[in-house]
Parts: sequence; structure tokens; C-alpha cells
Amino acid sequence: MRLGGRLAGAIEVLGDIETRRRPVADCLKDWGLAHRFAGSGDRAAIGNIVYDALRMRSSHAYMMDDDSPTALAYAVLLRQWGYSPESLAQALEGDTYAPTPLTESQTEAFLARDLTQAPLGVQGDIPDWVVPSFEAAFGENWLTEAKALALRPSLDLRVNTLKAKREKVLKALERSNVKPAALSSLGIRVEAGEGASRLPNVTAELAFQKGWFEVQDEGSQLVSALVEPSDNDQVLDFCAGGGGKTLAMAAAMHNKGQVHAFDSDRKRLAPIIERLKRAGTHNVQVHDNIKALQALLGHFSKVLVDAPCTGTGTWRRRPDTKWRLTERSVQERVEQQKQALDEAATYVRPGGELVYVTCSVLPEENDRQIEAFLENHPEFTAVPMVDRWTALIGDAAPKPVSQNGASLTLSPATTGTDGFFFAKLKRASL
Repeated sequence: MRLGGRLAGAIEVLGDIETRRRPVADCLKDWGLAHRFAGSGDRAAIGNIVYDALRMRSSHAYMMDDDSPTALAYAVLLRQWGYSPESLAQALEGDTYAPTPLTESQTEAFLARDLTQAPLGVQGDIPDWVVPSFEAAFGENWLTEAKALALRPSLDLRVNTLKAKREKVLKALERSNVKPAALSSLGIRVEAGEGASRLPNVTAELAFQKGWFEVQDEGSQLVSALVEPSDNDQVLDFCAGGGGKTLAMAAAMHNKGQVHAFDSDRKRLAPIIERLKRAGTHNVQVHDNIKALQALLGHFSKVLVDAPCTGTGTWRRRPDTKWRLTERSVQERVEQQKQALDEAATYVRPGGELVYVTCSVLPEENDRQIEAFLENHPEFTAVPMVDRWTALIGDAAPKPVSQNGASLTLSPATTGTDGFFFAKLKRASL
């Protein structure tokens, strides 16, 4: 397919997303099934246009004075892929599959408008009602943080130290243009591409099948390391999901001690079984029944609550969710988090630690949630984490945002990772 066909395909997918309010991945999959003549490179290019359009939907619409799928797709090529109106018209000339050209008014708007004159929420490509939360989280740097969440993400991998060392995995993946991650000692990164370029399919590599590495954002790797599980610990991953942090902690414990992985959603938990086998992990027990787990109340030295959240820290990877977020959904997540924290706390033994993690950057889900918990649970105290970060990651490493010296907020702008919140609470000894 030429550029015109790819552009037309992206417009079709964006229209499907808008009309049926479905996840972007589902719409792209359906388009591919209905257009089997499209090669893998074509599908990747179309996906890139769609994701780029959604990441910067608000500023694209402002610059084009039009928020239609056609305007958004054209804006991607003009603002992100390096085309001018003239060079784009030339590239599409004679392409019978190209969409309708931009109107004169759209072109005039693009050439005349100045994004610095737009409302700040538009400049940051976040919903206007979220701006106060970003200001509370990041202070005067909030706009830089918001803009970073509208960029393409890297592909990050975590080396499974039960089976391989980082140097070995780097060598095995040389053709994928990998490099060591900047912060995680176990991390490997493939930088985000530009334009139509696509990321390598690393899960098709023999090294992956052998269990040498897992796909895991560097931020997720770092918060897993900050739990600091030791070989003899009894650890509970209370909201384990697919098991990414469970696997990381189990490897850090050298297959010793015990990690108990629980999630109330059996479908989310199901992939963990195959992942454990591939990784060669033997110190993990998986639970999907809360009644069975309750026999272990007050048993654990560390309990990790990777709480359900809005996912604002993952907007680079799931940009469609940014525009579906509502104040009501934030409140629903806050209530779920409170319930999860209260319940998980009962599993922490005296002297043990309760770790709270979200992939959100909103203070309602993070610092304010911890403040409310500590007020209602005086037996817990916050553990200062800024110094622990420096000790584990290094003095020269960028420092996450911290409101009080205790919690940490990782973000694309500050740490080059997805957005994560981390807090550790210690239970008083008897």
C-alpha cells in the first residue's frame, strides 16, 4: 500500500473508534481482518497513524480547526511525520486510494494557528477537567509532564535473572536495536520509532520462548525492585493481574521464599501460569479464591497492592482511554483502591510492609489515598523512599517527583518510563 491507502485506512479505523466507542486495539484488529491484502508493514503504519492521532487528539483538532477522523489523520502526517502541505499533496498525487484532500479552510487553519495560544489543556493534550489534578501532582512542570504522556513509548524488556544475564540477552537481540535501559539494572530498551517504522516482535524470538526475558515497562521494573523482597520473605501480590511484578519479585528472591499471587479477576490472572513455566519460577503460588487466601491473614512480610486505577500513567500506550476518562470513573477507582488497601493490610504481619502502587499520576489515587489510609490505620507509618531510590538506582539517576519525601511518582518526562506511583508503609511491631 502507498501512503494514501494507509492514510485512508487510519481514517476508517479512527471513525470506527469514534462511532462504536471501542478500544483502539480491537478496531485495528477488525480492520486487518477485513483487509487481508494489507501487509504487516501496512498494518503497522496504519496503527502508528491511529495511535499518534489519539495521543495528540486535542492539539491536532485545534491546529486543524476540525476534530474529524480525516483532520486528525492528516494532522499526524503534518505535525508528527515531517510532511508539509505541499510535500504531502505531492506524496498523495495520483494515489487512487488516497482520502479526500484537506479543504482550503483546514489547510489555512493549520498554517495560521499558533498552539501556544490554545488553552493549556489543549497544549498538553489532556482533558480540561484533569488539568487541576496535573497541577497538584507536578506543580509548575505539569504541562511538560502532560506533553510527555502524548509521545510514543519505548519497548522495554526485563531480563529474567533465573535464566540469563543482561549481556546474554542484549547479544541475542542485537538485530532488534536493543540497548541497556537507563535506570533498571535488568532493563533492555528498544527506542520508539518514527513515522511508519514498527517495533520488533520480540516475543517471536527464541530467547523469549526460552524465558530469558519478559516484556515489562522500565517503570514497572523499578517499582518491583523498590519492594526489595529478600530470599526468605513471604510476599503477597494482592492484585497480581497477569503477573509481571510477581515474576520480577520471584526472580529477585532467587526462587526462594514464597510469592503468593492473587487477583479477584480470573481472566486477568490466567496468563500467569504459562509465564511462570516459561520463566522457570518455582516459588510462586497462585490464588483466585479469596477464601483460601484468608487462611494467611497476618502472615506476610511484604504485601504489594498494585491497585486498580485510571491508568493515566499509561496514556502513551493506551491513548484512547485518555479521552474516555470521566470524573465518575476516577471516583470509582478511588473507592476500589481504598477497599483493596484496607483488605490487603490485614495480611501484613507485625513489622511487615504494605506497598501501594498505581500506574496513575493523579493525586486523588496516589498521595491522597495514602494520606487517608494512614489517618484510618495508625499502626502503619510511611517509609521515606527518596533515599531508597538513590541507594538502589544511583545518585546520578533522575529523581522521581515526591510530594513529601516518602512517596515517588515516576513519569515519562522525569524518569523516561510510564507513569507510576509508589509508597511503602510499615506496620508497627508488637
